[in-house]
Amino acid sequence: MRLTVVLVGFGVAFSAVLMTKTASPQSPVTLAASPPMGWNSWDAYAETVSEADIRANAKWMAEHLKKFGWEYVVVDSGWYVTNHSAGTNAENAQFSLDDYGRYTPAVNKIPSAAGRAGFKPLADFVHSLGLKFGLHILRGIPKEAVRKNLPIADSSFHSFHAADAANTSDTCPWNPFNYGLNASTAAQAYYDSIAQLYSSWGVDFLKVDCISDHPYKGDEIRLISEAVRKTRRPIVLSLSPGPTALDKADEVSKYAQMWRISDDVWDLWHSDTEFPSGIQNQFARAAKWAAFSGPGRWPDADMLPIGRLEPAAGWGKPRASRLTHDEQRTQLTLWSIFRSPLIIGANLTLCDEWTESLLTNPEVIAVDQHSTGNHAVLTTDRAALWHARPAEGEGYYLAIFNPDAVPQEFRYAWKALELPEGKYRLRDVWEHKNLGSFESLTVTLPPHASVLYKASPSR
Repeated sequence: MRLTVVLVGFGVAFSAVLMTKTASPQSPVTLAASPPMGWNSWDAYAETVSEADIRANAKWMAEHLKKFGWEYVVVDSGWYVTNHSAGTNAENAQFSLDDYGRYTPAVNKIPSAAGRAGFKPLADFVHSLGLKFGLHILRGIPKEAVRKNLPIADSSFHSFHAADAANTSDTCPWNPFNYGLNASTAAQAYYDSIAQLYSSWGVDFLKVDCISDHPYKGDEIRLISEAVRKTRRPIVLSLSPGPTALDKADEVSKYAQMWRISDDVWDLWHSDTEFPSGIQNQFARAAKWAAFSGPGRWPDADMLPIGRLEPAAGWGKPRASRLTHDEQRTQLTLWSIFRSPLIIGANLTLCDEWTESLLTNPEVIAVDQHSTGNHAVLTTDRAALWHARPAEGEGYYLAIFNPDAVPQEFRYAWKALELPEGKYRLRDVWEHKNLGSFESLTVTLPPHASVLYKASPSR
């Protein structure tokens, strides 16, 4: 018996034919034993996200997504900018800094930060929901701190100041706020000071930007990793953006729990430029990086630009995601079979029923969180096939993708899908349907669509 699957949109017809241990002295804690799952403010709010927005999205996550494994609430870039009317990454941005040259939350957007409270009240709220709190930072030190040559906190023995740590010839090519740091004791002291501050606020996740490409900054990766380790707090370290070079895989997996494999992914199917990147562009990248995934070390395919990207999208105009339903499901399928971190970009408070269904399928989430041996069997412009094994029990996961712009029929013997010969019982993981027992597989997929099966030996 052979299985034929014909997908028209989502109409389906069936017929017969840290695990890296941290070096922290606190304990051998495993950080990010499975790919982190959460929400990031950038895609929907860019630099304008307010405390009210963060609390509302955190509350929605706790009520709708937490039981499925979603846990991180990450405040992205600009939380220290006091004049967002100047625009994103603006040259004339103004900042909230403390006396030691460290960014602090702008109280006009984060009012609970007043009186040197910082992010602690907001982090406490997120923790009260049973979630974890994260921050985005740019590598380096504020230019304003260097101009004022502010002292570096807790470095009185050496009396370090900002100018001792800064490399004033190094700036991020797309953001003017900071200078890079030199590889020095003063630079380590500055990173130590910000990591200790974030730890005191209750930060659980730190996304460091402009560090893993544009260009790669190995010295600063080591400095910030050491600073986070010294806090003795289990803080997941995420490096951004990519594409991180493959020859840096061993290094980044030693110092961070996540690192980006591309520049920013937005709601495009394909892009001919590095920025922005599209969903289709990630197939070849994921295939190359899959071998480097494992507990405590996760190549990151970037955020999920699904749902409503408003009121202030980080790229382009406020909008509903331009990805079709098939393309959004394909993104979740690829990210899951690749075992990428899953970070939602949508405004969760505007989440519709269909988008929520994408994020709350426990069988799909299990592939991302618990499968093993994940790898691409085939990656071309016209077809992509992935294979994995469940963490427990027998069987296989199979993901089949149509990257092309026209419908296609795919015919496979089980051997071509890296399964031993025989008959297999198939379950459609997205649709929660047992399909029967089959001797081979034929699948017809619309443009940019996919299927995700669990195949179990039929006895």
